[in-house]
Amino acid sequence: MTSRMLLRSGHVVTMDPDIGDLPQGDVLIEDGKIAAVEREISADAEVLDMTGRIVAPGFVDTHRHTWEASIRGCAPDATLDDYFVDVLDTFAPVYRAVDVYAANLAGSLECLSAGITTLVDWSHINNSPDHPDAALQALKETGIRAQYAYGSANTSLAAYWFESKIAIPGDDVRRVRERYFSSDSPDGGLLTMGLATRGPGFCVNDVVESEWHLARELSIPITVHVGMGRLAGRFGMVKQLHDLGLLGPDTTYVHCCHFSDEEWRLVADSGGTISIAPQVETQMGHGWPPVMKAIEYGLRPSLSIDVVTTTPGDMFTQIRAAFAAERARVNAECWQADTPVPDTMLTARRMLEIATVNGAHVAGLEDRTGSLTPGKRADVIAIDGTALNVAPVIDPVAAITLCADVSNVETVIVDGTVRKRDGRLLADTERARQLVEESRDHLMAAAEVRKQQA
Repeated sequence: MTSRMLLRSGHVVTMDPDIGDLPQGDVLIEDGKIAAVEREISADAEVLDMTGRIVAPGFVDTHRHTWEASIRGCAPDATLDDYFVDVLDTFAPVYRAVDVYAANLAGSLECLSAGITTLVDWSHINNSPDHPDAALQALKETGIRAQYAYGSANTSLAAYWFESKIAIPGDDVRRVRERYFSSDSPDGGLLTMGLATRGPGFCVNDVVESEWHLARELSIPITVHVGMGRLAGRFGMVKQLHDLGLLGPDTTYVHCCHFSDEEWRLVADSGGTISIAPQVETQMGHGWPPVMKAIEYGLRPSLSIDVVTTTPGDMFTQIRAAFAAERARVNAECWQADTPVPDTMLTARRMLEIATVNGAHVAGLEDRTGSLTPGKRADVIAIDGTALNVAPVIDPVAAITLCADVSNVETVIVDGTVRKRDGRLLADTERARQLVEESRDHLMAAAEVRKQQA
């Protein structure tokens, strides 16, 4: 039996250039798929009245360490160097599988509440085989669309970072691939898999090569932090990968703040993709978010949250941080050079494109999500355009990118299933909160014991 849902009379921002925006339009969803986007649709369907709402594709977060939701706000003043000590060497070693479950449950519900319908879960917390199972169980329960990126353990900063000789355990990656992501997996529609690797400089070459070959053996994409801060910039990580013969279109490069021009060309020529976390990068000292630099090299950058230990977990913050940082950088350069500001500066619409369809491209899911295109899966959000911080709506794209916040995300639909309605998540948020608070209490106590024993 066909299931139909009709979103009626909203201001529809499709992010599909062939359809454009509809000041008043309908979106028909059939069996989890967008069936039609038109000015007016007649159908026998459940009707959701979108009058006064802005209907748009869900946001895509292409890099978040979701496991850190249990220690939210623990390092508000941290630099990148501080993060390695204050988070990775303090809390990560004492994380249990139940802590990962609690964090992924609360963290992915947080995403849904904020209109993030697709998440790349950069899960470098696999201290035991139970840890990835717990992370995946939570992602499955919340119903978010996610790429689960299997990462290293974090039981010792000295062992796992900077010239590490310990590779991600191939046997367990294969187990997870077979158990959760085989072709007949019931979760295959929403969950996909990647490999979250540390890369050159953080690992010796033998480890780098083994992890890249593992991902390609299993036909899963790779995601790696590069060029974040001057130290990683000096590693010349992309150049090293090129010299090892490992560059390819299956790799997402995260941050990229200190690339040489040669490295930008190498990424572009190899078909690689880019994820930028602008709030973290400006706040923690990674470097200027290179949004326009990526665009200049013909790349389609995406946005990500990175860590809630230090920054907010919503896409509105990332859009505004990137928008302001890039325009501030260009304005300052033009002022110093006494030259006109170029017309090629970032626009609000370009920022929404980066947060939606570009994100889907980077996550390898552009055929499924990122725009309100008939044939794609129905990942849709509705923003309350009548709220005082949004109304009156003149430009709906500006309303989303520069006016709205999480409180205005009224409806969230993932794969045709309503996950938030009338401003309330359709989930047991009280249980998620209790679990993540219990996890926090354990982690704070365990970290203190470890500190005293050191």
